Amino acid sequence: MNIDFSYVNPTRIHFGRTAMQHLDDELRRYGRNVLLVYGRNSIKQNGIYDTVIASLKATGKEVFELSGIKSNPSYSQVFAGARLVEDNHIDLILAVGGGSVIDCSKGIAAAAHCKGDAWQRYWMQGEEVEHPVVPIGTILTMTGTASEMNAGSVITNEEAKIKQGRTFPLETFSPRFSILNPEFTYSVPRYQMVSGIFDIFSHLMEQYFGGDDDCVSDYLLEGDMLALISAARAAVANPHDYEARSNIMWCATMALNKILAVSKTQDWMVHQIEHQLGAYTDCAHGVGLAIVSVPYYRHIYRYGLPRFVRYAKNVWHVDPAGKSDEQVAQEGIECLNHFIAELGIPQSLREVGATEEMLPLIAQSCNKMGGYHVPSTDEVLQILRECF
Repeated sequence: MNIDFSYVNPTRIHFGRTAMQHLDDELRRYGRNVLLVYGRNSIKQNGIYDTVIASLKATGKEVFELSGIKSNPSYSQVFAGARLVEDNHIDLILAVGGGSVIDCSKGIAAAAHCKGDAWQRYWMQGEEVEHPVVPIGTILTMTGTASEMNAGSVITNEEAKIKQGRTFPLETFSPRFSILNPEFTYSVPRYQMVSGIFDIFSHLMEQYFGGDDDCVSDYLLEGDMLALISAARAAVANPHDYEARSNIMWCATMALNKILAVSKTQDWMVHQIEHQLGAYTDCAHGVGLAIVSVPYYRHIYRYGLPRFVRYAKNVWHVDPAGKSDEQVAQEGIECLNHFIAELGIPQSLREVGATEEMLPLIAQSCNKMGGYHVPSTDEVLQILRECF
């Protein structure tokens, strides 16, 4: 562990089939006015909305609602929520949904009471939030982002064509509580389920591909990847396999609650490319990550060859006998490619609505970073062309 670190995570997790039994007690910790944030109609169709409203009424809350949050939440929705918080003296933001709803809720907490342009101040310029932040609670219905136990907020400014992530301080922006019942994920369509699975897997790889020291975090990351591969295959075979869905849910939370990232240099370039792909196409986040990942890793593996060899052997069980390090690393990347196909995820940009004209715009506008190599705009464009 060569890099010093400080770590804290204040989120209280209630996990399992009985997790919702804790909602009333959690709600009683906060004031009367609650902003309920959710997506479109799924939580009304599966009964979760009615259960949540019953708890809110039982604990004497006055409920204000912001619905229709998109899969790539927009800054206009953040702004609308911020006005609701200010106008109604909201005491708690309760997010019911997946990562998009929770990310939007954190954005609302940041933008409410902001003096000036919150988008420019907090997402583009990275300024600290100095005003009081309304606490957030979550009820998770789709796994992938780990937004239920981190302080990240990825928001799309549709006018500017920029999808930008911001990691706020864990102490103030992590949800105060999160309710995780794996059964709530059963109604998620298969396409969204596998998109979430690959989002988790990408989080693990982004943290893994950086550094070649003997770091505890890398062993934990490998273990989470192995658990996710096994659970993903079981869930694809039977989406109502509780053990598989519960393992996926906890893999997701662990993957990006920052505990696996301590003392690590990291990559995150796949996410930067996908963010701008999402800004131009509004594709599902995990699907975009899957499309970009294999061409990206084929492009950069030589810069971190020892780690890619370790990945191939420890995660995909590639037999190195009689093979060069390059061959082992390449075989590991091909195993990843086969896993994406096994999940049934699209594998080209055309399939998610990208056009050839978009590629230079995406390459130019995405942030450039990397664990072993920081690609140029021309290199990103080449990777996008290989994805197309």
